[in-house]
Amino acid sequence: MRKYFAALLVFLIIFQMINLENESTALAGDKFRKLPNHAFTVGEKLTFAVKYGFVTAGIATMAIPRLKKISGRDVYNITFDVNSVPSFDWIYKVRDHYETYLDVEGLFPWRFEQHIREGHYSRDFSAFFDQRNGKAKTTGGEYKIPEYVNDIVSAFYYARTLDYSKLKVNDYIHLQNFYKDSVYNLEVKYLGKERVTVTAGTFNCIVVEPIVQKGGLFKSEGSIYVWLSDDELKIPVKVKTKVLIGAIDADLTSYEGLAGPLKSKVN
Repeated sequence: MRKYFAALLVFLIIFQMINLENESTALAGDKFRKLPNHAFTVGEKLTFAVKYGFVTAGIATMAIPRLKKISGRDVYNITFDVNSVPSFDWIYKVRDHYETYLDVEGLFPWRFEQHIREGHYSRDFSAFFDQRNGKAKTTGGEYKIPEYVNDIVSAFYYARTLDYSKLKVNDYIHLQNFYKDSVYNLEVKYLGKERVTVTAGTFNCIVVEPIVQKGGLFKSEGSIYVWLSDDELKIPVKVKTKVLIGAIDADLTSYEGLAGPLKSKVN
C-alpha cells in the first residue's frame, strides 16, 4: 500500500511539473500590447475631501500600494476607498472599497473587486478578466468580453496615460467598461482647459466629462466633471458630480509618491 501511494505521489509531482512547464511556456508566448506610462507608479497616494455644499461629508483615497502577480503578469494593485466622516455617519454612513489589478505593461485589468456599504445597502462584486480567452468570470457567472476591456477604476487610470494635447473641445475618447454581466461603452468627453484651486494648491488642468452608463463608481443620474493636472501625471485634482439637489465635490487635499514632477501646479 505504501508503495502505491509513493508511486501516486511521484506521478502527481511529475504531472504538476509538466503543467507548470506548459503554463510557463504559454505565459512566455503572450503577445499583449505594451503601452507607455509616465502618469503613475507604485507608492502613489491621492487624498480627497468629499463635500456636499460647504459640508465635508467624507474622505476618498486612491492609492497604488504594491505590485502583485496575477496569471503570471506584473500588475498594479490599485485601491479606491470612500468613507463618510464620523460626524456624517448618522446621516448616511458610507464605507466603499474598490480594487483593481492593472497590467503593468498593457494597462488592462486582470481582476476587479467592489465592496459597497452605504446606509442599509450593501453589495459585493468581483470579476476575473481572463484576457487570454476573452472571458470575465464573476460572482454572477461567466461572460464574453472584448480585448482589453476595462473596469471603471482601471479605465480611469488608463485614461491618465492618454495624450489629450491634440484633442479639440467636445472630442471624445472611446473606451469599453465591463460591469455585472455586460460590456458598456464609456465615453470621455474633452471640455478644454481651466485653472482650479483646491486645498492641495492651484493647478492648470484639462477638463473631461466621463459619460458613464453603469459601473458603481459613478452614478448615471447626474453629470460628472473631472479636472486632471495638465502634465504627464494627469492626477485628478477635482471631481464634481451634479445631482438632483446641488452637487458633490471631491477636492484634492494631499498627494505623495508621484511618478514625476507636478509641472501643472502654480503654487
